[in-house]
Order: sequence, then structure tokens, then C-alpha cells
Amino acid sequence: MPTDIAIQTFWDKALENIDSATSELINQRYNAAANRAYYATFHAAIVALLREGVRPPGSQWGHAFVQAQFAGQLVTRRKAYPSALRDTLPRLEELRERADYGLAHVNQIQAQRAVRRAQEFIDAIERGGEKV
Repeated sequence: MPTDIAIQTFWDKALENIDSATSELINQRYNAAANRAYYATFHAAIVALLREGVRPPGSQWGHAFVQAQFAGQLVTRRKAYPSALRDTLPRLEELRERADYGLAHVNQIQAQRAVRRAQEFIDAIERGGEKV
């Protein structure tokens, strides 16, 4: 898949997922909101990596690879994104795993924070890492 098409595809997925996360939050489906918030950031991180020329070792974007490359390459090494974003992906993935596989439900406050954090992440990617 050519890079421009891949960037647009993953960006569309990020926007669809943040819209879904917001909708799920409004409708009090907090587990689903947490799930979609994570995937919104995951897809947005892929966009950021593609823009910086980072590619996966194979044909798939693994969660550990995306998280490590975003935090290590784009935040720490290249300083392309603010350090506040360094732990966004792992924290939202942890909440998603609790929502998907845990015995306890994600509560309203946790879901609100996840959606807000995902939106901030997407906004930063949209700006290309520029600080506001």
C-alpha cells in the first residue's frame, strides 16, 4: 500500500474510532468507549510513524511495535511529539484490556478520561506534533 493511501486509511480509522468512542461514552457504554479510544490512538500513532518514515518489520502493525516506536523514536529520540504523549498508548491499552477481558467494568470517569486523552492524542497527531 503506498504511503499516502496508508496514511489516509489509518487517519480515517482513527477519526472513525474517536467518533465511536465519543458516541459510546454519550450512550453510557463505557467499556466500548475505552476500547474505541485505544484504537483511535493506535491508528493515529501509525499515521505519525508513517509520516516519519517508520515502518513495521513485517506487513502488520503490532501493538508493542507501534507503542515502542512512537514513544522511543517520535517522542524521546526525535522529539516530534510532546513527552506528555509518551504513555498514552500503553495506558489506554491497559484500560481497553480491562474493558474487554476484566471482571470489572470501566466506569464513567475512566471512560471520560480515556476519550479525552485519545482526542488530545489525535489532535497532536493532526497538528504534526506542534505544541499549541
